[in-house]
Amino acid sequence: MLSASTKLVKPLLVPTLMLAYCAVALPAATLERLSLDDLIAKSTAIVRGKILNSFTATNGPVIYTHYRIQTSETLKGQSSSVVEIQLPGGVSNNLRQSFAGVPQFQSGDEYVFFLWTGKSGSTQVMGLTQGLFSIAPGGAADPVTTRSASHEVMLERGTGRQVKDQTLTMHLSKLRARIQSTLSGAQGTDK
Repeated sequence: MLSASTKLVKPLLVPTLMLAYCAVALPAATLERLSLDDLIAKSTAIVRGKILNSFTATNGPVIYTHYRIQTSETLKGQSSSVVEIQLPGGVSNNLRQSFAGVPQFQSGDEYVFFLWTGKSGSTQVMGLTQGLFSIAPGGAADPVTTRSASHEVMLERGTGRQVKDQTLTMHLSKLRARIQSTLSGAQGTDK
């Protein structure tokens, strides 16, 4: 009886292990696609700033990387010279955790950050990379800002249909005007 069971299980063992390995090796995030107006309306704060530094801390089994942002402009919310955000993932006690779709920052990176602060008081970027507009280096008076298309699976609100994200580029002055327009109730488009 034992040899008959072994003959049935053995051929299934390798494919089952391969499937399990592939499932672990292909991390992905599924995100609701947020329009620029959604980001503006749902954010508790929108700031322009540079990454100062970072540190990691654990909360239960999850490692979080905390980034301190030196703000140069507040476009929505309470003005503060430094804002701290936290994102899941990082390295602590020789253990590395990674989460699909979570942006990585370096000191000196400059962005317009669309932020959301939850009831716990922790602040994070809206929609992972969707809430980040990088600012072109060079010190231009009106620099170009770019929100790169996310490579994660995006679903359309309401239908749950998969949609492709698109890169959004505009001058900082246009982004400021769009934020003010949306906050005052005027409707815009993502184009």
